[in-house]
Amino acid sequence: MSGRQRRRASSESPRTNAPPRSPEPSGLAAPPNPRRIPLYVGLAVLGAAVGLAGTLVQAALFPGGLLLALAASAGLFYGGRMLTRTQLGALVPAVGWFIAVIVLLGGRPEGDYVFGEEIGLALFMLGGMAAAVICATMSRLPYPANDTGRPGT
Repeated sequence: MSGRQRRRASSESPRTNAPPRSPEPSGLAAPPNPRRIPLYVGLAVLGAAVGLAGTLVQAALFPGGLLLALAASAGLFYGGRMLTRTQLGALVPAVGWFIAVIVLLGGRPEGDYVFGEEIGLALFMLGGMAAAVICATMSRLPYPANDTGRPGT
C-alpha cells in the first residue's frame, strides 16, 4: 500500500477533555417556561370556573346536566393539553376544577350545599377526575401533517 492509509474514525478521532453533559430534564421535571406561567394561571382560573358551572348545571338538570358538565370539563382538560403541548397543560385546569369542587362540597352553616344528589356528586367527581387523568396521561401528541418530522423545527 502507499503511504496514504485510511484512518479509522473510531480509533484515531480527536478527543476532547470536556466532561459529559447530563441530559436536559423533560416533562414535569423541566423548569417551567416563564412565558407560559400566565397561560397556566389562566387555565387554572378557567378550570375553577368550569368546576363551579359544572356543579350548578349537574345539580339542576341531573342526567343531561351531568353529561354536559363532564363534557365541558374533559374539553377544557384536553384543550389545555393541546394548547400547551405538555402534561402540565391538562393538570393545571384539573387542579383548578378540583379545588373549586372541593370548596363547594363544604356547604354552608345552615346545612345545605350546592350538590343536588349524592349519585350526581359521586359521578361528577369520579368522571371529572377520570377525564383529567386520561387527558394528562395521553401518549405523545401527533405531529401536524405538514411537519418535517424533525424535532425542534
